[in-house]
Amino acid sequence: MNELFLFISRSRAFILFAILEIFALWCVYRFNNYGSAILFNTTSSLIAKSVKTQNSIIRYTKLNDINENLARENMRLNAQIAQLQNTISKDSSNLNLDSAFIGRYTLEYAEAINFTTNQRNNFITINKGSNDGIQPNMAVISATGVIGKVKMCSANMSLVTSILHSENLVSSKIKKTGKLGSVKWDGLNPREVELLYIDLYETIQKGDTIVTSDINSVFPGNIMVGRVKSVKKGQQFLNITLNLSTDFRNLSYVYVVKNSLKEEQNSLESTISNTKK
Repeated sequence: MNELFLFISRSRAFILFAILEIFALWCVYRFNNYGSAILFNTTSSLIAKSVKTQNSIIRYTKLNDINENLARENMRLNAQIAQLQNTISKDSSNLNLDSAFIGRYTLEYAEAINFTTNQRNNFITINKGSNDGIQPNMAVISATGVIGKVKMCSANMSLVTSILHSENLVSSKIKKTGKLGSVKWDGLNPREVELLYIDLYETIQKGDTIVTSDINSVFPGNIMVGRVKSVKKGQQFLNITLNLSTDFRNLSYVYVVKNSLKEEQNSLESTISNTKK
């Protein structure tokens, strides 16, 4: 206590000056309208900036939740679009497709937690596995197009063979003509793939859209693959380069496609194969 009194005694001049300075400022802003307005505007501006900064920090910390909610909503909307498309028959008889076909595909969203793009054979690790109903050979897509197919699963994670894999062929077609081909990566540019087996006489131009074919054993039909970048004549087929619709270097959320009729299809086709033998 004595030390406190000694400190006050030694600093009494400064303490008195500070008290008088505060009192003088209070008088200025209390009895002067102009000064009060300046103080009000200054404090309001500082408070507004502080609140804005605080809200920005809060929004940033919630980005993961926001992205996850967007992924869920996108999955739900994609499922609804697929069902609406499947109910519209392409047959002139206007035959309605049955409920089994309408509900054939369902989507399970997942997050890409690790991936490569600079190797000859690239893979993607997602945070969903067998506990979530994921199985090998299921198709994996994103909001922008084809990603790859599931190679193997653990309980909570899966390894996906990317389309950027030297042994991965994706059955595709030219959207405007329906001409079938296969998409394969040449191992060079992660933004480009090759469209193979398109005849020399086929009409195809720069900018044409390439999607998955309807006879694809892995992917549903009409999933975006990319757009034609260049077309050159080869010896037997056209040499076609595509710009991929998906930028694999910025991969985030993906969707695993569950085909509810896959086992039935495999069982039926294996029966035919065994009969031939």
